Amino acid sequence: MAAGRKRNKLTNSLFTIWGVLVFVYLFVPIIVIIAYSFNTGKVLANFKGFGFKAYISAINNDIIVSSVITSLQTALGCAVLATVLGTIGGIALARARKGALWATGLTVLLALTLMTPEIVDGISFLPWFVTLGVDWGIGPINNGLVRLVISHAMFSLAVVTFIVRARMGAVDKQLEEAGADLGANAWHRFKDITLPIAAPGVLAGALMGFTLSLDNTILSSFVQQPGYTTWPVYLFAAVRVATKPEVAAMSTIMFVLTLAALAFVALVLKRGGQSASGIVKTMAGS
Repeated sequence: MAAGRKRNKLTNSLFTIWGVLVFVYLFVPIIVIIAYSFNTGKVLANFKGFGFKAYISAINNDIIVSSVITSLQTALGCAVLATVLGTIGGIALARARKGALWATGLTVLLALTLMTPEIVDGISFLPWFVTLGVDWGIGPINNGLVRLVISHAMFSLAVVTFIVRARMGAVDKQLEEAGADLGANAWHRFKDITLPIAAPGVLAGALMGFTLSLDNTILSSFVQQPGYTTWPVYLFAAVRVATKPEVAAMSTIMFVLTLAALAFVALVLKRGGQSASGIVKTMAGS
């Protein structure tokens, strides 16, 4: 018995050490970039002193601000489009009859979307947008922001669909059938029963869509137009020359904004009656 307790204690200690190392590996780079965002020097790696010069320069840099705004607009549009289409697709897949060919085909198609390298998607989207916008004369396709939203939403759509399907797959269909027996039409059953049940999955999918769009570099590089450069594309071009403290400062600001958005969502879920573990599962899409 004593030997068993010693082995369990040793095992728990090793797992604790391993967990600490994982967290250090994940968060130390973020802490470093936040610390260097207060660098008053001209080059990020050369720490001259502590100050807010980099933040002031970043906020006053029109190119940086424009790229960040473009990224936020694209991420928001991507989240809305992917969430609407993904919610419909996820519910449809969850309610499909077992062995339905259309459901199998849609699942395979969405899985292929997730597995296809983004550089292949970028190469595919570029001539397609030119064909639609220039050759066929579809005006909105020539807008750079529209191109970014459509291309980013393609990948996020599959993620949202699978999250919502997983959420709805564990729900008893008899709840909707009971609503029908009580006289509710299809719209009211969807609005009052299906959508509230799917809401945690929908919210998690929207967060994933927003996050995936926010740091997308490859697709943005291929489909962007002058005046619609996203923050990751600007950042990728900037670090090839020399990394300046302004880059770290704006990255820190975006990191704080992301944390604020997550905190707001967690507050909404908490007021909705979810426990702490339920909030974590919702944000993780489980």
